[in-house]
Amino acid sequence: MRRSTMLDIALAKKEGLVENRKLKGRVGSSDHEMVEFNILRAARRSHSKLTTPDFRRADCGLFRDLLGRIPWDKALEGQGAQDSWLIFKGHLLQAQERCIPTKRMTGKNTRKPAWMNKELLDKLRHKKDAYRGWKQGQVAWKEYRETV
Repeated sequence: MRRSTMLDIALAKKEGLVENRKLKGRVGSSDHEMVEFNILRAARRSHSKLTTPDFRRADCGLFRDLLGRIPWDKALEGQGAQDSWLIFKGHLLQAQERCIPTKRMTGKNTRKPAWMNKELLDKLRHKKDAYRGWKQGQVAWKEYRETV
């Protein structure tokens, strides 16, 4: 029996997100105990720091020039496929870092993918409406399939 043993662990993404952990008694006749804790709102409300390359402001000429200056024959000579890929990837990422600025994604941009435009959202809404109508018996199967 584990009466004197207590596991005191709280998993959180950030340090200081959880505080005031207290044991609140046993669960039924089990040896498990309930834990009460507070989640700090200020720590939880951090803004997204998701960044993405801003290709509209990229300097493609410099990018092409930087990759064109590398003597690929010498750089990849005697390397296997994996090592060659790692060398190429390193040069590509360095050039990307120098030539393509990043922008911070905020608000609506972080909630949906870039390819999810208004036209596609409208089509999905029509599909959902048709499905709902078919399930309720208001739309025939053939009409629903044509919409889909």
